Amino acid sequence: MNTFGCYTLFKKEVLRFWKVGFQTLSAPILTALLYQLIFAQVMQGRTDILPGVSYNAFLIPGLAMMSMLQNAFANASSSLIQSRITGNLIFILLPPLGTASIFCAYVGAAIIRGLMVGIGVIAVTAFFGLPLPHHLGWIILFAFLGCAVMGMFGLLAGIVAEKFDQLAAFQNFLIMPLTFLSGVFYSINNLPTFWRSLSHFNPVFYMIDGFRYGFFGQSDSSPWLALAVVGGFAITLCILTCSLLKSGWKLRN
Repeated sequence: MNTFGCYTLFKKEVLRFWKVGFQTLSAPILTALLYQLIFAQVMQGRTDILPGVSYNAFLIPGLAMMSMLQNAFANASSSLIQSRITGNLIFILLPPLGTASIFCAYVGAAIIRGLMVGIGVIAVTAFFGLPLPHHLGWIILFAFLGCAVMGMFGLLAGIVAEKFDQLAAFQNFLIMPLTFLSGVFYSINNLPTFWRSLSHFNPVFYMIDGFRYGFFGQSDSSPWLALAVVGGFAITLCILTCSLLKSGWKLRN
């Protein structure tokens, strides 16, 4: 790996979203806060979803992880397709960076943006009653893995899509449904049997469920099962994305 080149590209990707932080960081944090305010008002006084955990507290980790995943995906995908459309991708392909350097730079920047948004969401919603974490290690692990998975998926979408509207289709018809139907606002144990079984095929459910377990020590599934599913998904996406980067498919045209 070209370490210096990887760091330079990584720094460029981080500065890219940092310089428009009002749009890339503040906006998703504000959106999550509005979700929290609305649902806190609507569900006030309802039965706790998890034993001893108020709905207000239950909602915070789900909103944080949802925001992290969506922004990690958006960072990698929008950066790559913008470079392809404007033609400046050539300045990334010409230097001796290599597949590993490009992959690590894009995914690393996506992880940083996702984590920054997640920390911001937790910071502005914590006063709704979020308790101290039960297992900080699980929180950090699932936050990192979730952002990495969506960063890789964003990189993959940026390679496959040829126009911004095709990229928007990934966001609107895949990422949004997967995140909203993954237990962000509810426990899947409250769903009918069919929908509960279907939710177990949604990888985003395991990201959110494992992340929530770190806060409350309770979840809808085993954290080890969630780790196995998310880890397997991450390995699969890593192999697929690196293979496409190495082949230069749609990048060297």
